[in-house]
Amino acid sequence: MLSFLARRCVALVATLLGAALVIFIALEVLPGDPAAVTLGLNAAPEALAALRLEMGLDKPAPVRFLAWISGLLTGDLGLSYTYRVPVAQLIGERMAVTLPLALAAIMLATSIGVPLGLLAAANHNRPTDAAVMVFAQLGLAVPNFWFGLLLVLLFAIGLGWFPAGGFPGWQAGPAAAVKALLLPAFALALPQAAILARVTRSSMLDTLQEDFVRTARAKGLAEPVTVVRHALRNALIPVVTIMGLQFSVLIAGAIIIENVFALPGLGRLVFQSITQHDLIVVKDLVMLFAGLAILVNFAVELVYGLIDPRLREAS
Repeated sequence: MLSFLARRCVALVATLLGAALVIFIALEVLPGDPAAVTLGLNAAPEALAALRLEMGLDKPAPVRFLAWISGLLTGDLGLSYTYRVPVAQLIGERMAVTLPLALAAIMLATSIGVPLGLLAAANHNRPTDAAVMVFAQLGLAVPNFWFGLLLVLLFAIGLGWFPAGGFPGWQAGPAAAVKALLLPAFALALPQAAILARVTRSSMLDTLQEDFVRTARAKGLAEPVTVVRHALRNALIPVVTIMGLQFSVLIAGAIIIENVFALPGLGRLVFQSITQHDLIVVKDLVMLFAGLAILVNFAVELVYGLIDPRLREAS
């Protein structure tokens, strides 16, 4: 297990460095002036020179890259040109919205999608199976922002149970904050639940054809025990893979939902930073999203080894 973990850690560090290098080259080394992009083509030469000095563009690219990596490791992400506050402070404030939103969405998607997939597999080619597949098709076909608008019309405007948008902050109390995040979490969770239902059903159908499942049935075990205790664990590898990918997507891909519900999260910060040409914030956010995706995939690989020791030994 230690050698398995060591190899995965080495691969993790190498992947993070590779991602950082690609992001740095794309935003600072390729042809073009980052200072001119930030200030606009009609900026005064004095302003351009001052911003180049502030962004460290007067230094060689390798020096800037090492300084950026050092800042990432120490938490010094630079100063936002638009907001004139440290980027780390901006990200910390917005992460307090996006991270709970993503966690709530993945919990809702898992609690809906996995049981539905199990139910469909256990009732293969029956009306229950067909109903689950219809839900999965609708969940994939309906855009999450449109579903979010329907939730606002019904539960916020129509029934008045939830706020239509905005975020009061955690200082207003956990109940008010969770209430503001519930509708966007459901809007994000619907397509992910549909994907999980389809993947769980497909994986369970394959696993239920294995010899060990037939042996469990031949021994007289009840069908729920056979499905949950014996088949489910062996069917979880593709499900866990999808869950890891979904969490990364929910963190980085909540731009539309956060704008629909006016949530001050990372997705909205990305949108604002791109429209305001704040490349310092864009670079750090892209690295944050890439790093989160890599770390989640690293965690998924560790879970593989816990679910199926054969994968750990084979690696």
